Amino acid sequence: MVFGAGRGFATLRLSLLYRIWYTTDAMSDKGLKRIPAIFFRTATGREPVREWLRELKPVEDRKQIGVDIQTVEFGWPIGMPVCRPLGDGLYEVRSDLSRNRIARVLFYIDRESRMVLLHGFIKKTQKAPAGDLELARRNKGLHEVEMKKRG
Repeated sequence: MVFGAGRGFATLRLSLLYRIWYTTDAMSDKGLKRIPAIFFRTATGREPVREWLRELKPVEDRKQIGVDIQTVEFGWPIGMPVCRPLGDGLYEVRSDLSRNRIARVLFYIDRESRMVLLHGFIKKTQKAPAGDLELARRNKGLHEVEMKKRG
């Protein structure tokens, strides 16, 4: 796990215990995910979150985001410090990366109980930027329309 500077051993231990506690119960149920993650796909077939992850350097940061998404998949419903509701059915996966960076992956739970990864970004301000939230809401709406078309 990657942690930012200034975090002590106690925080590391607490975070590890938190992950074990919230994922052990789900994994004991035949190892099934409570909510499988899928990537939002545009009408042209692009998967913006997957593309963003592939471009992310270093590779360890990509892996940390994957671990955090997996924690949500196996431990849903889950709260802080890994996941937080943003309103309107949107949630964020919170990841601490190398070089004191923070990443967010915005998602929602669709009617088929899947974690739809809508948008990812490196956080640069205290609050999630309005443009990033709006993009996630738009992608959520597009995914919901596509779901209705399929019946």
